[in-house]
Amino acid sequence: MSVAAFQHILPWTEEEYLQLGETPDRVELFDGSVFVSPSPTPEHQDLSACLSAILRPAAKAAGLASYQAVNLRLRPGRIPIPDLVIVEKVDPRAPFIDAAKARLVGEIVSPSNAAVDRVLKMHYYAEAGIEWYLLVEPQPELVLQLFRLRGGAYAEHATGRVGQPLVLTEPVEVVLDPASLLD
Repeated sequence: MSVAAFQHILPWTEEEYLQLGETPDRVELFDGSVFVSPSPTPEHQDLSACLSAILRPAAKAAGLASYQAVNLRLRPGRIPIPDLVIVEKVDPRAPFIDAAKARLVGEIVSPSNAAVDRVLKMHYYAEAGIEWYLLVEPQPELVLQLFRLRGGAYAEHATGRVGQPLVLTEPVEVVLDPASLLD
C-alpha cells in the first residue's frame, strides 16, 4: 500500500478504494474507513489452503465456485476480504464479488483481529443476507463453527472439533474433519 494511501483524508469512497488496485496487503473498506491487517500467520495460511482444497471440488460439484481472499462487496462502501467464499458463478476478472452471489463466507480467526471476525464481519455478512457463515477458531483447539442466517442474525447450526467432523449439506456437501486440517 502506498504512502499516499496512509495520508488519505477520510472518508474513503468505494472508487478510491478500488483504485488502490491489487495489493499483497489485506485492505478492507468499511463505511468510508480502510482497515489494514498484517499478513496472516503460516498457521492461518495453512488452514485456508487446506479448507480451500476441500471446498473447491465440493463447490464445483454443486455448480458453485470457491475463492480465497477476494473482495466481497456487501453494499456500496463496504468491501471486506473474507478468507473463503463459496459463490454462484461470477466474472473472475471483476474487482469484487457482489454479496448477492455469496452462499457461504468463511473467516479464520486471527489473534490480531479476532473481534473483527467474531463480531463485526459476522454482523455485516448477516446484514448482507449471506445464508451461511463458517468461523474457524484455530486456538486453543481447532473448532469449526457453522452458522445459518435466521431472522437477520446468525444462529449456530453445527460445530466440528477433532474427533467430531463438521458435516455440511448446504450450500455444498462436504465433511470437514478438523483433524485432517492439522499438521
